[in-house]
Amino acid sequence: MRLRQRAVAGLTTLLLPFAALVGLASPASAATSATATYAKTQDWGTGFEGKWTVKNTGTTTISSWTVEWDFPSGTSVTSAWDADVTSSGTHWTAKNKSWNGSIAPGASLSFGFNGAGSGSPTNCKLNGGSCDGGTVPGDNPPSAPGKPTASDITNTSVKLAWSAATDDKGVKNYDVLRDGAKVATVTGTSYSDTGLTAGTSYSYTVQARDTGDQTGPASGAVAVRTTGGTTDPPPTGDKIKLGYFTEWGVYGRNYHVKNLVTSGSASKITHINYAFGNVKNGQCVVDDTYAAYDKAYTADQSVSGTADTWDQSLRGNFNQLRQLKAKYPHIKVLYSFGGWTYSGGFTQAAANPTAFAKSCKAVVEDPRWADVFDGIDIDWEYPNACGLSCDSSGRTAFKNLSQALRTEFGSNYLVTAAITADGSNGGKIDAADYGGASAYLDWYNVMTYDYFGAFAAQGPTAPHSPLTSYSGIPQAGFNSADAIAKLKAQGVPSAKLLLGIGFYGRGWTGVTQSAPGGSATGAAPGTYEAGIEDYKILKNSCPVTGTIAGTAYAHCGSNWWSYDTPATIAGKMTWAKNQGLGGAFFWEFSGDTGNGELVGAINSGLN
Repeated sequence: MRLRQRAVAGLTTLLLPFAALVGLASPASAATSATATYAKTQDWGTGFEGKWTVKNTGTTTISSWTVEWDFPSGTSVTSAWDADVTSSGTHWTAKNKSWNGSIAPGASLSFGFNGAGSGSPTNCKLNGGSCDGGTVPGDNPPSAPGKPTASDITNTSVKLAWSAATDDKGVKNYDVLRDGAKVATVTGTSYSDTGLTAGTSYSYTVQARDTGDQTGPASGAVAVRTTGGTTDPPPTGDKIKLGYFTEWGVYGRNYHVKNLVTSGSASKITHINYAFGNVKNGQCVVDDTYAAYDKAYTADQSVSGTADTWDQSLRGNFNQLRQLKAKYPHIKVLYSFGGWTYSGGFTQAAANPTAFAKSCKAVVEDPRWADVFDGIDIDWEYPNACGLSCDSSGRTAFKNLSQALRTEFGSNYLVTAAITADGSNGGKIDAADYGGASAYLDWYNVMTYDYFGAFAAQGPTAPHSPLTSYSGIPQAGFNSADAIAKLKAQGVPSAKLLLGIGFYGRGWTGVTQSAPGGSATGAAPGTYEAGIEDYKILKNSCPVTGTIAGTAYAHCGSNWWSYDTPATIAGKMTWAKNQGLGGAFFWEFSGDTGNGELVGAINSGLN
């Protein structure tokens, strides 16, 4: 995949550097009619994410709160949100913000932090008194209940049932959460939710409470769609039509999940790859947690038309994807890990494929968003070869990693991979056992673009996504047809190969020759990166001059660009169908026009 672009974004005040956490309120009086409970919501080995929940169990409003605890040496808070956090040695203190000190009877609020180390809090105090067992030895929070099952689904209701949680001092009741918001508290292990909307998708989880009113971790999520209702029809045909949605696009590009709806693209695709999760220390981890699950959307920005609230359990791109799937239930979403920037972590992952696969499944099945993802995509650039970094794990490493992922995820999840399209003799396809690995994967996204560009600053100019070879091509094997043929020769079934389309162009400047093969002086200027520009810009700023090898090029002034258009995409889709390929994918949504004309060309061409 292309080198990722991340714009510098000003983070919300909910995410503060620890060094900037200042300005504390005076100590509050002790209040025994409240609890403070702790949960570790994420753990990535060298660090973790923690959350405290303060609940008013009394009959009068709490006006302010202070939570104190001790961490063992080597464990610390590095950043926090929704509280002012300070430390004295290993003792930590969190005080409410000016806007969240008040807690009504029966209500609760949470604040969170990122931490370094591996220790757990001890000696908890709330407003100078006991935390009622929150983290005091002798009273542990309850376990997660079993993942709910759904039955008796109608236009407006569903019955849920789950296996009981366990607790050292007894489970008191269960909170039932619909799309992250609590809708009921019950004493048994079943609940019937009513008053729902016909033809609508919902996600349910359950949390247990113990006799001290501590809340345990959420269960796995079950997705439910009520009967009846209407929705936009899914794309026709049996071909895969997949697009990449970039996590960082919500910043400088100002491209959000709702744009898939307003452009009309959501009704024309079958799958989305969410890019990218990182690969650190041989494990899958969420990269930008703010964009992924914390960024708040207003009503007009969200897919559902409902504004996010400060205390809901899931926000950001993940919640918007959940809303998109509710509106377009035919869409499947995969979490893609790696990419050009993050592929260096795969070498360590390949040393212990089983541990890597377990870490990936833990991220995909996080209870906060388990219903969002239908599978995992691995974008390793490149096994046993060089990209931004080099790997020497051996030819079988990619096959071993693929096998471990399939074993861990099982048959109910999609497991796919984005792979090189280097069809040259002795090139990157020859470096790994893609044929053997294909037995464990649902399909390959073959990156049939970026063959040529201004990374060769003086040229010669050449289309970055040629479908076939042509006289004068700078490098033999650098075209889609040769790459697909080589993968088939390795034993990859045609139906497991998707043809890649770039929604952008690559260009040079200092070019005097209109036809391909001219010399240049460097990269043409681009909005986000020199030598690269979105199709939605190029179609007007530098219109097509001609076509070669199944793609287009344009010469305007001293600049020379190559890019795909609706017409060339139509030709490529015809070729893909004639080859028996499983479909097509593209990088990435934000390069398309506001009315999704390139997505439309892929959809029409594969029907």
